Amino acid sequence: MLFICTDPEGQDAAPGDLTIEQWVADVDGRGMRHHGNRLRPVEAATTVRRRGDKVVLTDGPFAETREQIAGYDVIEAADLDEAVAIAAAHPMARAGRVEVRPFWPMGDGD
Repeated sequence: MLFICTDPEGQDAAPGDLTIEQWVADVDGRGMRHHGNRLRPVEAATTVRRRGDKVVLTDGPFAETREQIAGYDVIEAADLDEAVAIAAAHPMARAGRVEVRPFWPMGDGD
């Protein structure tokens, strides 16, 4: 899973960098992207907590940070090196940051 994050210290695109649309077309064209989408801004978030029998809802983000998860992409890569190469080509790797995190299927132990 690629978490696409904003970063206040990100940079503008460099000449030759892919646009997001080009990156999606490339990774889709290679059959390596299963799904992905943008997320609405943190102001549209609802945080859910359960404490005992009570469900507590909070509008907006709970964490106080200027960074936010702006989207995600589910990719399939042979190994971490290939996943990092795919993430590094994403425009937000320069403008923000891309977190690469493998799935951890239930029952796979710790």
